[in-house]
Amino acid sequence: MARTNGFGFRADLCQTRRVSRKNIRFLCAAIVCAWIPPSSPAADNDIIPGLIAQISEANLRRGVIHIASDPLPFRKANYTVPGHKRSSLDETDAWIEKQLRGWGYKVERETCEVQAFGCDLKKPRHHTYAPPPPGAPFFKVHNLYAKKTGRRCPKEIIVLVAHKDSQSWTDSPGAYDNAVGTVALLEMARVLARHKSDRSIWFLWCNEEHKPWTSVTAANNCRQRGDNLIAVFNTDSLGGKSAEDIAAGRKTNVTLYTAPEGKRLADLMAEVNDAYKIGLAQSSHQRKQPGDDDGSFIKAGYPCAIANLGSFPYADPNYHEAGDTAERVDIVNVRMATQAVLAVVLRLDRAP
Repeated sequence: MARTNGFGFRADLCQTRRVSRKNIRFLCAAIVCAWIPPSSPAADNDIIPGLIAQISEANLRRGVIHIASDPLPFRKANYTVPGHKRSSLDETDAWIEKQLRGWGYKVERETCEVQAFGCDLKKPRHHTYAPPPPGAPFFKVHNLYAKKTGRRCPKEIIVLVAHKDSQSWTDSPGAYDNAVGTVALLEMARVLARHKSDRSIWFLWCNEEHKPWTSVTAANNCRQRGDNLIAVFNTDSLGGKSAEDIAAGRKTNVTLYTAPEGKRLADLMAEVNDAYKIGLAQSSHQRKQPGDDDGSFIKAGYPCAIANLGSFPYADPNYHEAGDTAERVDIVNVRMATQAVLAVVLRLDRAP
């Protein structure tokens, strides 16, 4: 009988296979996995409830305010707070690193060069980004990594990714997009700081609101090194939803997947929401093509990748606008979505 790894992938199938460039553009490899749903841990041996209960609304709220209001109104390579010496994006990086080092993590930096997007006011109001104008300056920015090495299966890597920058083409605080994902990753890193994981868990903060997306660099470097990424979780705009959902008090989460391997993770999001009574209005949707930072990993040959966000199509009325402020964020919704993501990560990590 074929051996399976912890969350039901047959080990003889979980290997890199070369894919013809003629058949799949941009992909030099793909991971082919067969899925067997994981069994629920025994109630008396399940550490997940205690860990997800440690996700703190107060920490999430403080973090969103810090990087989307005061002291940092934006997180852009092309904006420096008056009187400060570093860009607001560099200051965000320094703040993230300080938190991580305080919890005992070593922080790795991956340097990239980006430009700010241009702005085209003739486009629809939520999508005014445009190619950088001729002669636009380049900025050095960084992907930040905090890594936990697994005890039992260290070469099997679970990646959690969030873009930490705000919109480079307009002055939006980017509270939902994506201060919430940034601090959600930080809060999960805090909770897991002393947790002895079986598999390696990597936290990655990248930049998506500048050009090019730096998650592309991260994903391609993983592929070039031959890293065995068994799952990728993109946390972006957790809790961002329509005015109708806000008025109704709904706590929403949508899991986007592209490949069949991603659907397995989407199904697991629904499973943990029910099993641990998190209370989300949880749904899933298949993309027609890869998108966002999870899409960068899919294009690099890692199809077991998903994104979690508050709605799809994304319905926040202040998307990419000045009204995307910290005061509007439904922190309870963000906490619930963070708990669900963490529960799935722990399910994968603890599987036999």
